[in-house]
Amino acid sequence: MFKKILIANRGEIALRVLKACKEIGIESVAVYSEPDKELKHVKMADEAICIGPAQSSKSYLNIPTLISACEVSGVDAIHPGVGFLAENDHFADQVVASGYTFIGPDPESIRIMGNKISAKEMATSAGLQCVPGSGRVSATNRETIEIANEIGYPLLIKAAAGGGGKGIKIVREEEELLSSMRITQQEALNSFGSDEIYLEKFIENPRHIEVQVIADNFGNALHFFERDCSIQRKNQKIVEEAPAWDLDENKKNELFDLCINCLKKMKYKGVGTFEFLYKDSEFYFIEMNTRLQVEHTVTEMITNVDLVKLQIETAAGNELKIKQKDIKKNGHAIECRINAEDPETFIPSPGKVTEYDPPGGIGVRVDSHLYAGYTVSPYYDALIAKICAHSYDRKSAIKRMSFALEEFFIDGIKTNKDLQEIIMQEPNFFEGKIRHVEVPEVVYKTNVGGYGVLPEKGDQCWVNLECVRNKTLSKEKYFSYVIFKR
Repeated sequence: MFKKILIANRGEIALRVLKACKEIGIESVAVYSEPDKELKHVKMADEAICIGPAQSSKSYLNIPTLISACEVSGVDAIHPGVGFLAENDHFADQVVASGYTFIGPDPESIRIMGNKISAKEMATSAGLQCVPGSGRVSATNRETIEIANEIGYPLLIKAAAGGGGKGIKIVREEEELLSSMRITQQEALNSFGSDEIYLEKFIENPRHIEVQVIADNFGNALHFFERDCSIQRKNQKIVEEAPAWDLDENKKNELFDLCINCLKKMKYKGVGTFEFLYKDSEFYFIEMNTRLQVEHTVTEMITNVDLVKLQIETAAGNELKIKQKDIKKNGHAIECRINAEDPETFIPSPGKVTEYDPPGGIGVRVDSHLYAGYTVSPYYDALIAKICAHSYDRKSAIKRMSFALEEFFIDGIKTNKDLQEIIMQEPNFFEGKIRHVEVPEVVYKTNVGGYGVLPEKGDQCWVNLECVRNKTLSKEKYFSYVIFKR
């Protein structure tokens, strides 16, 4: 087992890894940028090292500096957390080349599954069904138009190296294709350092289903059932649940077997998540995340398995002690992501937290680095807390989450708590009568209650939650609404 681990991340996930290290009996080294010196995990770690200024490129994404921090502190391994360098194959290469253990899969697995084109090829070879699409395409190639017509509109332009909901654009007509491709290529280059893009059939109104997995160095591979992550904003998850509701058990078991087959085919080691679109009883592979997921918490709550500890133990070369038959589902868990953002505009809301009182009680879990007096930084992701509720079934878990959100109190900054409360109280969400829902990009609070959107067509719409595409009202209504003419 490792004696000392460097945590190459920040915020709630860094604190989560630190707690796992303490439970196992491993010393921890925190790294932090200059504005992050007051983070809770920095104060709690056995050692802490400043790695640079606020800019991520000069701190949390600075590979030479992180390797130097390893050398100075004498660690055995690096845990990348989520985001930043967690799925960077070059970073994993450098960690291994420097004589340390990367707590994640091997660099080759990251390379394969980090590129969405090669990931689809691997998934297909393992028997998983993929969304119809293309290989690499170019905005300068007229053959792309023919390929797009073969796939059929609407379609998605996606960055091959994309993630986190970035590098995705919907195209509904041929006239939009080439210009949209050029824009996406530039966005992909700016965000991921690669302008490689591909086309994919846009499946209207699917659910977003994912499967949590782990594998060790001894050929053992396990799944921890599935999650539903269909409530999203700008392709970024804001509500996650485990297990998914109303799915065919036989179909799910077939899917689990195929995921395990894929792991073994590429000799994968560590934790990971397969992600799918689900529609008309069919699962379509879209990507694999070769790291810990933000939403791993709900899986832990229904299985009573500490995924972070398992991740560390398998990275240390230990064989998995549990078997598939030992992993049981218990009840239902739901997670709401609390972001430091204006609930009306979704603009980030950094600042000093003057009061902080998280919810508690049976079946409630809060993963957060916040405390009264802490200043939320404007430089990084807006996620500040994950509130999880667990109960014997889905409806009771939603009720428990509603109570937890009501109890949750934070002052000094704005958050999306009100929006989360509205989602939990929406009758159609409660009854499970939803599929893939996109929260509108621009939302305002109305004087009649609830949240509204202002479409270009000039109608004011009062809604609890509404699916909006291209800044116009969708014809498909997932939630009740009332329209008021200007």
